Amino acid sequence: MTSNYLQKFAISILIAFSSFTTSFSQIKILFDATKAETAGNADWIIDADTYNIYWPSSGTYSLTGTESNPQRIPIPAQSGITSSTTEGYWTGGLSAWGVDLVKKGYTVETLPYNGLITYNNTSNLQDLKNYKVFIVCEPNILFTAAQKTAIMQFVQNGGGLFMVSDHTISDRNNDGYDSPMIWNDLMTNNTVQANPFGISFDIVDFSQTTTNVATLPTDTLLHGPMGNVTKAMWSNGTSMTLNSTINPNVKGIIYKTGSSTTGTTNVMVARSRFGAGKVVGIGDSSPCDDGTGDINDVLYDGWIADASGNHEKLIVNATIWLASSPNTTVINESQVIENNVQVYPNPFSSSAKLVIDPYVNLENSQLIICDITGRIVRTMNPDNSNVILIEKDNLKSGIYSYRLLSKEKILGKGKFVITE
Repeated sequence: MTSNYLQKFAISILIAFSSFTTSFSQIKILFDATKAETAGNADWIIDADTYNIYWPSSGTYSLTGTESNPQRIPIPAQSGITSSTTEGYWTGGLSAWGVDLVKKGYTVETLPYNGLITYNNTSNLQDLKNYKVFIVCEPNILFTAAQKTAIMQFVQNGGGLFMVSDHTISDRNNDGYDSPMIWNDLMTNNTVQANPFGISFDIVDFSQTTTNVATLPTDTLLHGPMGNVTKAMWSNGTSMTLNSTINPNVKGIIYKTGSSTTGTTNVMVARSRFGAGKVVGIGDSSPCDDGTGDINDVLYDGWIADASGNHEKLIVNATIWLASSPNTTVINESQVIENNVQVYPNPFSSSAKLVIDPYVNLENSQLIICDITGRIVRTMNPDNSNVILIEKDNLKSGIYSYRLLSKEKILGKGKFVITE
C-alpha cells in the first residue's frame, strides 16, 4: 500500500513538473498580421512595439495612425518566459495565447503586415513550410489567389491551420468583407480543392454561453494537456455548418445551446483534416482576447474571465493538436480494449518492459509513444512478441502516453514516466 502511494505521489509531482520542462522549441507557430488584424477595436497579435499603422477601406496602409504594428520576433525574448510569466510580458490582445505556447515549449512568431504568405518559396524566410501551425485570428482582407494556394498546400502537406472567425457585419477596416465571408472565400474559391475541410462559416451574429460539449472522451481538444473543456462563451460570434460528405474527417466539438452535439449545424468549434494536415475553426474572436494590448482599442478578457478559463484550455489544446504529428489520431473510447498492456517498472530512468497479454493478436500492430503535447516521438513494432523493451535513449524526462494499435482498434493504452 505504501509503495503504491509513493509511486502515485511521485507521478503526480512529475506531471506538474514536466508541463514546464518538456521543450520542443523546434516547432514554430506563426501568427498572421497581414490581414488587418489590428483594424478597429481588434488587436489580434501577440506583441507590438510600435503603433503607427492605419488601415483605410482600400486595405492599404500608411505610416500614420494609432493601430498596433507587430514585428516578426516578440520582445522581450521568449527565452525569458518561465512558468510564472504573465501575459503582460508582451503587448497584444493575443499575448496570453503566445506566452502559453512558449510555456509548452513552442517558438512563436508574427507575420508582419508586409509579410508574404507563401508555401515552398525558399527566398521567403517566413514561408509557411518553416512552420507547423498558421494562426489567423479574424482576417479583415481577402486572401489573394496565390495566398489561398499557399495555405491549402501548407495544410495538404502536413501543416495546421487555426481559423478564427467573427460575426457577420464585423468589417473592421470597412473594405466590404467580414471574416466569415473571407474564410468561406478561401475554402470555396481556390485552385487546390473546393470545400476541402467540410466547414462553412454561417453569416450570423449571436451571443451565448454554452455547455453543449460533444461527448468525446479521448478528443484532445476537449481533454488535452491544458485540462477538460466544459463550456464556451460567444460575445457576438458566428457558427459553422459542416459537410461530412465532402470531408468525412470534419467533427463538431462545441455546439450552440439546445442543439445536438453530433449534428452538422449550429457548430461553434470544429476540427478537420485535409491531406496530411489539420484544421481547427472557431466562430468568435472574443475567446482569444486576453484584454491587454492597444490602449486605443476596446478590449476585454475573454481568455480567462469568460467561461471560467475554459477558453484558454480549448484554444491551447487545439493549437497543440494542430502542432502534433499528422498521424496523431482522435479515436472514440469505445474502440479501446483496456488492461492488455502494462509498463514495468513505472516510473523508470533507463529502460522498462512493456508487457502485452499473451492472448492479444499482434498481427499488423504498432506501438505509438507520444509526449505530453500529443506529438509522436517513437513507433515500434511488437513482432509478435508480448514483451517490448522501451529504452530512454533520447527521450527527455517527463510523462509519455502509449497506444498499441491494430488497424482501427486500440489494443491497449496507458502512460509511463521517465525520470532523470
